[in-house]
Amino acid sequence: MKSVIKTPRLTLSVLDAKWSEKICQYYIDNRDFLESWEPYRHNSFYTIDTQKIALELDYQGMIRGEMIRFWIIEDETEEIIGSVALTNIIKGVFKSCYLGYKLSKKHINLGYMTESIQAVINYAFDEMYLHRIEANIMPRNFASIRVVEKLGFEFEGCSKQYLKINGIWEDHNRYALLNTSLSD
Repeated sequence: MKSVIKTPRLTLSVLDAKWSEKICQYYIDNRDFLESWEPYRHNSFYTIDTQKIALELDYQGMIRGEMIRFWIIEDETEEIIGSVALTNIIKGVFKSCYLGYKLSKKHINLGYMTESIQAVINYAFDEMYLHRIEANIMPRNFASIRVVEKLGFEFEGCSKQYLKINGIWEDHNRYALLNTSLSD
């Protein structure tokens, strides 16, 4: 699997334990902002040791071909500003995965997420030969819905009480993008 993707303003990179302190700081800086959109996080999540473990688990998942997480680094500041992940990657006749992403509060509405996800879509379709990418988004997350719609994802329906977000079972709208150029 590829470990670095460049865009005009960003570097998307698979990171190792050397980055755990910066990733921890990213989560601390964005704790309140991300809380509404992510699973409940115990205080221990916001430690360097927990982030080292998370990076190791990501690495093991990548080795197994089940997932890949690209951390978004702003080229100008070299700051970690978010991530884009493809998870539950299934090959064979399914050739599908889930898309997950997050961005720091101070970097929203600058086009960074659209730029990052487009680069990961290109990688997923052109180099991993996936057929389908699915994004599940809470109906009240208008910003995320705008991003996937801009990128051509189509609404497929609503999954009731789909994920437990910050302690509450939340409905999620299901969006999908198909690789129409895949021949096999």
